[in-house]
Amino acid sequence: MARRRSNDPGSEVGVEVVIVVLLVVLIAAVLVRPVITVATVHDYQRGLRYRQGRFVGLLDPGTHVALRPFTEIQVMDGRPTSITVPGQEILTADGVALRVSLTARYVVADPVAAVTNDQNYVSALYTALHAGLREALAGRTADEILAARAELGPAVGGAVASELARLGVELLRVDVRDVMVPSELKRAFAGIVAARREGEAALERARGETAALRSLANAGRMVEDNPGLLQLRILQQLGGSSGNTIMLNVPGTEGRPAPTPPVVASPGRSRSSPRRTAED
Repeated sequence: MARRRSNDPGSEVGVEVVIVVLLVVLIAAVLVRPVITVATVHDYQRGLRYRQGRFVGLLDPGTHVALRPFTEIQVMDGRPTSITVPGQEILTADGVALRVSLTARYVVADPVAAVTNDQNYVSALYTALHAGLREALAGRTADEILAARAELGPAVGGAVASELARLGVELLRVDVRDVMVPSELKRAFAGIVAARREGEAALERARGETAALRSLANAGRMVEDNPGLLQLRILQQLGGSSGNTIMLNVPGTEGRPAPTPPVVASPGRSRSSPRRTAED
């Protein structure tokens, strides 16, 4: 038996109502989309609300709705970041052209000042670091710059402090990245270092010779005060000799000849009778 089709007019009206509602919602969403802005501000961001072109306050982290064109929400990143100033040629006080580069780490402490006081605060920061570097190196020689390289970063930071306060930027750290010197100056520095090392080596040799002469002088005074030390030294030398026959004439105390120490002869040779020549 065939199923009978439902001809209930109420169900057809319900479907039509649902379709009409969906169409109305879709049209409303399309029409409202250009005039409504939904912005999400994260914990590390700063949200600025403007109403009719005027700043009205900062926004807390969360989702915020704005009605355009009357209200605008601008989101800025509040995390620390870095900027690199590439090497620029700077003439020192002694006429040497050095190329010095910087690395700076900063954070936007006042987003309102960063947006209001300059069109592009990052470009303004870059320019300020350039000027601060030249000011920090002004009046210094190449040797002073190379010797005080660690002090250049804080000097640049102090030179740009007032400008960064105007921009609402807090400078966390400034470091000198590279100091590039001309090739002829590198060769001159290498020659200076080599000459310094040669001078230190010559000084050490002179100190060694002086110490040796001082030791000899002390030994001479000891022998002069104690003549018996010379005889003991001769015996010690004979004990370490190769065994050849040695003729000695050693003066004793008070001008008298000293007893001749035993003479060691080499094996296989006849032992000759020792001779001693006495001085009158």
